[in-house]
Amino acid sequence: MAQVNGNYLKLKAGYLFPEIGRRVKAFSEANPEAPIIRLGIGDVTEPLPEACRTAMKGAIDEMGTREGFHGYGPEQGYLWLREKIAASDFQARGCQVSAEEIFVSDGSKCDSSNILDILGEGNRIAVTDPVYPVYVDSNVMAGRTGDADAVGRYGGLTYLPITAANGFTAEIPTGKVDLIYLCFPNNPTGAVATKAQLQAWVDYARANDALILFDAAYEAFIQDPELPHSIYEIEGARECAIEFRSFSKNAGFTGTRCALTVVPRGLMGTAANGERVELWALWNRRQCTKFNGVSYIVQRGAEAVYSVEGQAQVQALVAFYMQNAAIIRRELTAAGIQVYGGEQAPYVWLKTPENIDSWGFFDHLLGKAHVVGTPGSGFGAAGEGYFRLSAFNSRENVEEAMGRIRAL
Repeated sequence: MAQVNGNYLKLKAGYLFPEIGRRVKAFSEANPEAPIIRLGIGDVTEPLPEACRTAMKGAIDEMGTREGFHGYGPEQGYLWLREKIAASDFQARGCQVSAEEIFVSDGSKCDSSNILDILGEGNRIAVTDPVYPVYVDSNVMAGRTGDADAVGRYGGLTYLPITAANGFTAEIPTGKVDLIYLCFPNNPTGAVATKAQLQAWVDYARANDALILFDAAYEAFIQDPELPHSIYEIEGARECAIEFRSFSKNAGFTGTRCALTVVPRGLMGTAANGERVELWALWNRRQCTKFNGVSYIVQRGAEAVYSVEGQAQVQALVAFYMQNAAIIRRELTAAGIQVYGGEQAPYVWLKTPENIDSWGFFDHLLGKAHVVGTPGSGFGAAGEGYFRLSAFNSRENVEEAMGRIRAL
């Protein structure tokens, strides 16, 4: 009989968002007339930008001709898209990132998990707490952790609490770690990091020969021009950081699937024998072996994001969701609830009232207001007593949901 990967058996429960789905499904079946509004999973609701749709329709027509047909594309992504990304997202902000260093993929969630393929098992890993669950669960699945304790923290991981007391910005570890997961703007808290704060992380990584895995999936939602959008805006980051980005939230590609990872040339890791090895070459080899690339049609849609029309339409989408976030912040504050985030990110992180635990507040909102959010404890032990609401929904639904919550 085939043996299973026993590391999966270490996982405490179902992945957070399917568990939310299970609970909502059970409630809906028991209360079929309840008008549920979902502000939980960070899935967008507004249509794809017109520029992207037009480009994708054109690409489909191309695919209907012998001359324009495209089969397997380059595993790294088409050069014309990578050049647009490099110029618009990085070089325009003073980052020294070339098209060669960009790998187009089907999602930053996938890439932040798959990156473990090229990293050794002996790394000391640091994650924030609360944290996007994929960072932890993918390490558990890959056998990089011990078992979970009573509050869900896994042996072998260094947890860096992010709380109201430290402004939800992780503090530099006092000991040495090798692999650091950072996400700014932060999911789930909505916190951001200044250039000085990121410089401290880069300095730590360089001093300790550590690697930063920097998730910038929400960078488009930053409103303050003084805040960095990329880790590569920080001096020395090319020597110690890999960055993940996505078209999912800014351009509505959650169902279309297109993202990218930046692996700088010359970024090095260490083999078991002490030899220095370039990570770019390993990631390129991994992608060529395990990935067949993103479809031509989708990449043409992503390219259209960088057109004049596409930029205006994407900025309008971002502004729409950030207006939703402002409404959520305003209404929750008026209801006497302590809120964080929602000013530079599409998530509002709130303190559950009256010392209700996170899942208790989830059930309370679902049962009484028919509103779905995300329990903070699902993001880690330090998330207990907090709750995340997403700004990804229609204006009508956001306003209705806030009215229901204020009426509780």
